[in-house]
Amino acid sequence: MKKQLHEIIQYPDEAFPYIMYTHTNQGSTPEGRGVNDLHWHEELQITLVTSGKLTIQINGIDYNLDKGQAILINKSVLHVVTHLSHDGQYVSFNFPEKLLAFYSESVMEKSYVHPYTNSFLLSLEIKGEAEWHKQILQILWYMKNEFEKKKNWGWQYEVSIKTVQLWLILISNISLSSEESSKHNRREQERLQLMLSFIHQNYTNNITLKEIAEAAHLSVSECTRSFKKSIHMTPYYYLVKYRIKRSVELLESTEYTITEIAQRVGFNHVNHFIQSFKKHRNITPKESRKIRNEPTT
Repeated sequence: MKKQLHEIIQYPDEAFPYIMYTHTNQGSTPEGRGVNDLHWHEELQITLVTSGKLTIQINGIDYNLDKGQAILINKSVLHVVTHLSHDGQYVSFNFPEKLLAFYSESVMEKSYVHPYTNSFLLSLEIKGEAEWHKQILQILWYMKNEFEKKKNWGWQYEVSIKTVQLWLILISNISLSSEESSKHNRREQERLQLMLSFIHQNYTNNITLKEIAEAAHLSVSECTRSFKKSIHMTPYYYLVKYRIKRSVELLESTEYTITEIAQRVGFNHVNHFIQSFKKHRNITPKESRKIRNEPTT
């Protein structure tokens, strides 16, 4: 299944738009966007490390979290867990901002939700260093337990109340910045999302660096600078890496020949595809497929 950068979250119950994902290196429960899967969504997210260590990249900055630490990610912000220790596990709570507002056009929405969710705040670490950090972390562990049990009458109400309590603690202890640098960071996020989306939608074609830059109305040099600053690679390297990622999926799920797969993911020459694949994956496409077909014991 082709994944877009923009994740549309499928709630188990549409009448309760709230979900908790549990992520390990083996996958996600329910199925979701886990390790090494760059994406963004319109929901707020709070990630809690439940075992091991992880590194999450937000706006080009790496945040290292240990067990018992958490991070808030604002809506519509690109993020990706780039490393999770072998014994690592984390849970992500995702919910829409309207949950915090009680109802549309409320004073809560106008005074205590939108000023923060529509601000230039991209993320906030919650490491347990301050007393209010500890209060939030305690609430997160409680909510994790409620999601796992889902037995008590009114558990959805409990989770909603706890989330609003958590939010009030959080906004009571942070100050909003309207600095130009913060505005610039948000603007860069939006431009990067436009360029990455262009790549994801057009990677099968012979696209140029100029076309990638034009997707965000930038010059080629600004485009390259944005990529290097935010995701630490050039646009071309990201394009090739993304094509290789798509090719792995085709190798695993289809019987297309190596030549056919090369063409389907945007490589004009099969030799270039094989060389790039080996550079990124340390094995050839043929070897990758052979490993997939080997029986498990």
